[in-house]
Amino acid sequence: MPEKFLKPYDPSGTESRIYAAWEESGLFNPDECVKQGATPSDAPPYSIVLPPPNVTGKLHVGHAYEDSLQDAVIRYERMRGKRTVWIPGTDSAAIATQSRVEKDIQKKEGKNRHDLGREELVRRVAAFAKESENTILSQIRKMGASLDWSRYAYTLDEKRNEAVTEAFKRMYDAGLIYRGHRIVNWDPKGQTTISDDEIVYKEEKATFYYLKYGPFTIGTARPETKFGDKYVVMHPDDRRYEEWKDGQTIELEWINGPITATVVKDESINMEFGTGVMTITPWHSMIDFDIAERRELDKEQIIDEYGKLLPIAGEFAGMKITEARDKIVEKLRVKGLLVKEEPYTHNIATAERTGGIIEPQIKLQWFVDVDRPFVISHSEIPGIASGSTTTLKALMHTAVESDAVHMPQEGFRKSYFHWIDNLRDWCISRQIWFGHRIPVWYGGEQIYVGTKAPSGEGWTQDPDVLDTWFSSALWTFSTLGWPEKTKDLSTFHPTSFMSPAYEILNLWVSRMILMSGFHLGQVPFKTVLIHGVVRDKQGRKFSKSLDNGVDPLDMIDKYGADALRMGLLVGSAIGSDISFDESKVKGYKHFANKLWNIARFILDNTQEVDISAPLSTADTEILSAHEVLTKDVTIDIEEFRIYMAAEKIYHYVWHEFADKILEESKPILSGADQGARASRAQLLVTLLDRTLHLLHPFMPFITEEIYQSMPAKEAAFLMVARWPA
Repeated sequence: MPEKFLKPYDPSGTESRIYAAWEESGLFNPDECVKQGATPSDAPPYSIVLPPPNVTGKLHVGHAYEDSLQDAVIRYERMRGKRTVWIPGTDSAAIATQSRVEKDIQKKEGKNRHDLGREELVRRVAAFAKESENTILSQIRKMGASLDWSRYAYTLDEKRNEAVTEAFKRMYDAGLIYRGHRIVNWDPKGQTTISDDEIVYKEEKATFYYLKYGPFTIGTARPETKFGDKYVVMHPDDRRYEEWKDGQTIELEWINGPITATVVKDESINMEFGTGVMTITPWHSMIDFDIAERRELDKEQIIDEYGKLLPIAGEFAGMKITEARDKIVEKLRVKGLLVKEEPYTHNIATAERTGGIIEPQIKLQWFVDVDRPFVISHSEIPGIASGSTTTLKALMHTAVESDAVHMPQEGFRKSYFHWIDNLRDWCISRQIWFGHRIPVWYGGEQIYVGTKAPSGEGWTQDPDVLDTWFSSALWTFSTLGWPEKTKDLSTFHPTSFMSPAYEILNLWVSRMILMSGFHLGQVPFKTVLIHGVVRDKQGRKFSKSLDNGVDPLDMIDKYGADALRMGLLVGSAIGSDISFDESKVKGYKHFANKLWNIARFILDNTQEVDISAPLSTADTEILSAHEVLTKDVTIDIEEFRIYMAAEKIYHYVWHEFADKILEESKPILSGADQGARASRAQLLVTLLDRTLHLLHPFMPFITEEIYQSMPAKEAAFLMVARWPA
């Protein structure tokens, strides 16, 4: 028996050594697997791209769960003999990363981005991102993730930048990217637009005001936006207002004096809300903007980009809206225009990264048009023929509806379709400096799209950068070499499996389907399983304010990566939120020790016994029961019941293998019946070997360490050994 088994299992002294051996072998790379004979050259491909973590610091246990889940799948498929590739990468996360660095600079130096200038700020943000990247990659290795590091990608590296520029140009040439004045989510604190999906809604107790607007009573929680309201809107079928005609004008007294208002009859009005009549502020409300666009109404800005009132507000000009509100209400009260006030609880929109309160604004921005028809030259998506006319919205819908993207979780399918059906044009420009700069150059009235300015003087590049989700939406194929027609792209795309958190179903999953469908005529992945969010054992999200965060490296240092992986996977049905409990991880450290002791007993008590003898009838039955377990576990993994597969192996090892079979074996192995001893010794070695195979996707380190001491090995490493039939 190897000397290492004379000591208790020590994950801290084992895991880094094992991972280094795996990396050195090159067997995370499918090409190397074929070259070394570990995988047949004609084996079917299986590919996953790692959802790239943001380079904003370090990973949390949510990433640890996601990595463990995907690693279990890729290790299983590798052992099934497929040409597997799991591509690693990180995301620049432009807004989040720049915001983090700007906060540090303001705190330490008292300077803002404009004090430093674009070039210096970008340099500092890139340096921070690189440092964070190194930390993150180290953490991922610690988790045991069997990623092909030779294919590592970063969303801002040269190859991905080429892909982003090419994607932008192709979509611009197809008329799907345009520049125009539309209403966007403006973050006054971060001084940039953000997407709907980057908004965090926070509950706020406020006051709802009923105001006299000529002969009508209107309701609002934001009287500070009402200075320019000159349209009063009601539903054409509302009998309470049937005497009023569309386009009719009325004279009335308003906040800063008399105005002329116009009646607008529009079917978008909810007759049941408030009084059923409202005024509109098209510059600062998405709904009001839509009405104004549809009816070709005037739009006037009331609040500037810093959240301050403009001259239209009269004596309130220059005030921040929060300090002006009470003063405006008091003026309305004095003028007899305040009818009544009611307590009101509503959700306010805040920017996820800066915490700033969102102020909708009409701004000149770049957009992706999701409703514009285009001809798709090549399509492998059922329901969309090559050469047919479609839209990006229809493409996204059909890809999932046709099951080209298999999304088996019905709740998430419904959520996906609901989002697609209500999808607006995607604003892709951001007013920050770190990220993919928009590849557009202006020369007078001319516009040029490309990687650099055309020859001649007077050309200036658009100062904005692209939404970070634009580059990450290309992830499944930009990581495989697109826009070049590489061998990797033809072999591994569409990718096989994707499992991100439900928080980015709309942000990322849907946009990957959009981009892959347009640029390749393919879906980005064949199966997508949306997983839940890891929370603390009280069900709360991890946050700095609650001081309940868990660093996965702390857990690994205390219990080992295998124990952390099992603690996250067992009992965690994909799609449900995961309750993290450190005691659970500690329990799986005990399980690792149990497995170690099982291996020590078997290897110590079978080394001098002939294990080539035929099995007895009783031992054959025990082996048959293990084959039933193998079948069950295999089906569970194939159907992505990862949590169930891991739990079944755990129970077998502890309660069947250790508690029953090993205890029954002790008198047999010490008995005088040589045939029984040989049969039982062969059985135990076989059970141990097959159990190591089954457990390897979940606990790769300890299973590999034990496997290296087995009397017979079919492969140099367990990770490329064949899954039991």
